[in-house]
Amino acid sequence: MADITDMTSSNTQSSGLSRKAAAVQITFLAVGLIALLLAPAFLYPIFLMKLLCFALFACAFNLLLGYTGLLSFGHATFFGGAAYFTAHAAKEWGLTPELAILVGVLGAAVLGLVMGFFAIRRQGIYFAMITLALSQMFFFFCLQAEFTKGEDGLQGVPRGHLFGLIDLADPTNMYYFVLSVFVIGLVIIWRFVNSPFGMILKSIRENEQRAISLGYSVQYYKLGAFVMSAALTGLAGGLKALVFQFATLTDVTWQMSGEVILMTLLGGIGTLVGPIFGSGLVVTLQNYLATSAIPVTIITGVVFMVCVLVFRRGLVGEFYASRLGRAFGFEHRK
Repeated sequence: MADITDMTSSNTQSSGLSRKAAAVQITFLAVGLIALLLAPAFLYPIFLMKLLCFALFACAFNLLLGYTGLLSFGHATFFGGAAYFTAHAAKEWGLTPELAILVGVLGAAVLGLVMGFFAIRRQGIYFAMITLALSQMFFFFCLQAEFTKGEDGLQGVPRGHLFGLIDLADPTNMYYFVLSVFVIGLVIIWRFVNSPFGMILKSIRENEQRAISLGYSVQYYKLGAFVMSAALTGLAGGLKALVFQFATLTDVTWQMSGEVILMTLLGGIGTLVGPIFGSGLVVTLQNYLATSAIPVTIITGVVFMVCVLVFRRGLVGEFYASRLGRAFGFEHRK
């Protein structure tokens, strides 16, 4: 009888802690959303929109690296490719911004399907090198293709009117549009990760051979994750093209792929908000130290080295793994 009483008491306490942890997490999310809603009153909207675009880019990349365990060096293909597709659709075809972005997302998904079809046949460093090679092939295609305008890029891309009603030439309207898409993208990622499909991806990340022995078609799940990550990356690239009103070769270089890896590692792989913090740190350094005497790349490299040595799980990952993080109900996913 005493044992039953103790078990009931323990379950009650556990339930209470779970509700408390959920309340804390919801509070953090609410505070973050309110801060983003009020941010244009205190910070330059273009800077904020750039931060949101790269945060979505990093979160989409983390979907592949953090939750599936696949390190891609070719995600600039989807980011820059979608930027070109969106810019061309908006400028040359005269599509509204939502349709132009949809063209970019679909184009990135097709590129992801093609690249993933070849890349997922290998693992580890071979997978990474295949994505890098295919990404470089796409870079040279963009350099030579007529519709990309070569080294000049696509310039003067119109933002247009959202649904034919809201003028996105207004920076405030454009910011809240980007913020809305960013939130939608995060919700999609969260739902994808916490779905049965996402659970299988985590099992593949932890032990691929065991997943195969259980009867799962691992290659198809990997390809699905790759295409989803590419599509969401394309969403970020399309937004960036409309924000800055141009698309250039910078978005498809291998350095861009390395930059998103850096952002994700700084924040913490396998966490939903880690890439957001990592991208925020990198974009802020680039923005405010651009005119400093020391090159931004050196400063970013030093920050990365310090984080790798001191915060091996990333900034958010270390917080989740700490006693304070566990008290708040956060759990670090390796």
